[in-house]
Amino acid sequence: MKRILIFAVVLMTAFSYGQEPTTGSIIGKITDKELNNEPLPFANVMVANTSKGTTTDMDGLFEISNLEPGSYTVVISFIGYETLQVPNVVVVAGKVTEVNTGLGASSVSLDEVVITTTVSRESETALLLEQKKAVEIKTAIGAQELSRKGVGDAATAVTKTTGISKEEGSGGGVFVRGLGDRYNVTTFNGLPLPSNNPSRKNIELDLFSTDIIEAIGIDKTFNVRNYGDFAGANIDITSKNYRGSGFFEIEIGFGGNTASLSEKDFYLPEGANLTGFHNEYYPDYVLWEYNFDTWDREKTILPIENSFSLKGGDSYTFDDNSRLSFFAVGSFENDFIFKEGVSRGSVQANGVPRKDFDYTAYQYNTNTTLMGNLGYKTLNHFIQYNTLYINSTTQKQEEFFGVVDVFDYAPEGGAFVQRGTFDRTSLFVNQLLGDHTLYENFDVNWGASYNFVENLIPNRRQNIVTPDDWDEPEGAKSFQRTLNASDNHRFYQDLEEIEIAANMSGTYKFKKNEDEDFDGKVTLGYSGRIKEVDFQSTQFNFRITKRDPINNSVIDQPLIEDIYNMDGYFNQSNFDAGLFTIATFRGGSSIANALDPQTFSGNQDIHAGFLSVEYAFSPKLVVIAGVRGESIKQTIEWSTSLDPEGNSSSFDQFEVLPMLSMRYAINDKQNLKFAASKTYTLPQFKERALFQFEEVTQVYFGNPSLYPSTDYNVDVKWEMFPESDELISVGAFGKYIKDPINESTVNSATNDISYVNSGDWAYVLGGEIEIRKNLIDIENNKLLKDKLSIGFNVSYMYSNQELNPDKILEETANSPVQLSVDFTNDEDKLSGASDLLLNADVTYLKEFSKDKNIQSTLAFNYFSDRIFALGTETRGNIVEKGIPSLDLIIKSQLSEKMELGFSAKNLFNPSIERFQDNQDVIVSSYKKGLGFNLSLTYKL
Repeated sequence: MKRILIFAVVLMTAFSYGQEPTTGSIIGKITDKELNNEPLPFANVMVANTSKGTTTDMDGLFEISNLEPGSYTVVISFIGYETLQVPNVVVVAGKVTEVNTGLGASSVSLDEVVITTTVSRESETALLLEQKKAVEIKTAIGAQELSRKGVGDAATAVTKTTGISKEEGSGGGVFVRGLGDRYNVTTFNGLPLPSNNPSRKNIELDLFSTDIIEAIGIDKTFNVRNYGDFAGANIDITSKNYRGSGFFEIEIGFGGNTASLSEKDFYLPEGANLTGFHNEYYPDYVLWEYNFDTWDREKTILPIENSFSLKGGDSYTFDDNSRLSFFAVGSFENDFIFKEGVSRGSVQANGVPRKDFDYTAYQYNTNTTLMGNLGYKTLNHFIQYNTLYINSTTQKQEEFFGVVDVFDYAPEGGAFVQRGTFDRTSLFVNQLLGDHTLYENFDVNWGASYNFVENLIPNRRQNIVTPDDWDEPEGAKSFQRTLNASDNHRFYQDLEEIEIAANMSGTYKFKKNEDEDFDGKVTLGYSGRIKEVDFQSTQFNFRITKRDPINNSVIDQPLIEDIYNMDGYFNQSNFDAGLFTIATFRGGSSIANALDPQTFSGNQDIHAGFLSVEYAFSPKLVVIAGVRGESIKQTIEWSTSLDPEGNSSSFDQFEVLPMLSMRYAINDKQNLKFAASKTYTLPQFKERALFQFEEVTQVYFGNPSLYPSTDYNVDVKWEMFPESDELISVGAFGKYIKDPINESTVNSATNDISYVNSGDWAYVLGGEIEIRKNLIDIENNKLLKDKLSIGFNVSYMYSNQELNPDKILEETANSPVQLSVDFTNDEDKLSGASDLLLNADVTYLKEFSKDKNIQSTLAFNYFSDRIFALGTETRGNIVEKGIPSLDLIIKSQLSEKMELGFSAKNLFNPSIERFQDNQDVIVSSYKKGLGFNLSLTYKL
């Protein structure tokens, strides 16, 4: 490890890269001093000593783009008026310099020229400026910072900000201030996104590659524009827009992982493909004859990861100074994961696990993304259409060796369980957005979206074989002593979710001040989302025949010679011989409706109106007060193996959600902010549907009696901005949750997990510190940088909640299923809440010319131990062990058109562990390996 760190430091001083824009722009407004400062059309605006220039439009507006960084003199002239020369107008790459002035018959003083500079939301500086001006407590991470830290997806991106961590192995699940998936909301350009997983409320953030991201905003405090179903954060992904001249970019990448590459052979379930575009339905006449495809695994290609992307965009300015722009990106990437360790389940109070396996898993992931947007902008209007398609897949071959159940199923070991899964998600997003300035003091903002997501598990297959004699674990294997019909099965799942959403608001500004701005704003609006969910699954269980149904004699099951050749047993010949039969949970071929799938479907309608008032009581104090009213209706119906006749459950309620935010500017560089609000947390469809989800070591089912929690939130924060790209902040927060929802093991023979309102209260208290500081920031007379900067943020949290088994028993008494839970502790921490979260990074940037630079970053992350599942019946909590991670990212711009990047991820390669704390038993353990990637980008 020491060698790796030395190597990293050497590379940091030798290489680097930045994907910052290479040109800037000058824009502005010219007025006529002779006509009471009315707009001056057709004035000439030229950049001295260049061929760049333009004329103002009917509103006196102009724009000169694609200027190389440097200091210029801007010359403004009009027939019959005095020519004005504005020297020292500095153009910076990626920034917009604004020059506003009047022109008249007499000379104009340079004191009357107003020059300001703004930046793209992709840049760190722009987002810090946005954070500084905001009244609400918010943070954001932009494309520039994502590139610098080598971030490839949105899930990893948000973990680089204060107080956020990612659930290991969860596929993008994040915790914000100790609050997990159910407490957060994900939006795309301000409009909600559907979930791709029935187990989750939010779409998995790692589906969103950074190719399509301009910035990710994280609102940790409630604003009435946001939906009220959150207490952690509203995470809003802003898609990339293009504003400059035409470009086309190609990027290719190659990489690998030491854990995957160290394996001589890499296996995946046979039958799927490596593109990620695959589907499969169960065959015809499946209960009457055997015509399934293979059960077996196959060796795949060498696990070398690759990526490829194409990006392009252009914009066109018309005679009336309106602009049409478009941006498109298409990308494909994959990765290979190998895990090897232990997997245990149902650890008893005496420390003995009922399920005890050595675990091996091979996994292959793909992500295909297509996105395009088209925007049209005039002086007062902007309309944009966005479309996004994501196809994401996971193929997994999991193998377990050991004890199925220490009490009655291969108790001495020797069992072999394999599960092959192909999981595919297809997401379609369509959005139409608009911003309109109808009058000087009245703006309208609106958006509408139609989203469709489909999650398929086509043909999950599982087998369990045990020793023919359980007392001889190393002996020959067979199906002779199989206990459960579902041990060997084929599973087909289809989840479809359609959501229509709309936002509309109007803002009226009043009381214009001496700076030509308005002290007051009143915003009135509506937002709504209508969601339909349709889930169905069919599982074919292969029942091993123990006795002849005619003469009741014992059937002698054959020995399994090769545990990886299940086709040698499951075939037409053995089906005809009566060694096994095929049935669903409803029954076999003699049952008329045997092929009717397990289903649940649901509708969720949310309609909300909101009102907010923002007022600047002084240049220092700005206050926003608002209220949001939401009507929430949720209905769910099911017909499943737990309730074949089917049933339904619904709730209908109205929430009044007040909020208050204040910003007090101590001086030009310091703010003091305060926020308080009330929100709520909805249970998800899967959590309320009486449906059973089975994993190899755990079973989950829903609780129809589940109901929403109520959340009360308060934040206070001090922030200082020493320079435009520097920040020091200290904050504190508290959250009180009424009727919190938790996953919990219920009293059952198989230790199943369900979802319960586990107590009357829960709370979280915490503090946060963030520092961004330049240690070296040198810029020579050629505007070339030599910069060393650091970033650091840390969060400390304390959480506690009541655990009340009597409350659960009482509230589920009249439910289709009554639940009994015996918590080990009367009070405990919130699941997923780490006491300590820490992020740190150091970046070195060296520019040799305008086309050549070097940049490298070391990024460190740590989260402390956190509860994965609450303990019951005197057993300890299952705890996810805290781990550190260290990444090295090196990028180099070699020329105007070519860029090179290198990254090394997970340099510490710690063991990923979960353990049961009171019994001190490791429940799962594996290592991820070190990941390496090399990329090349070429711009046309």
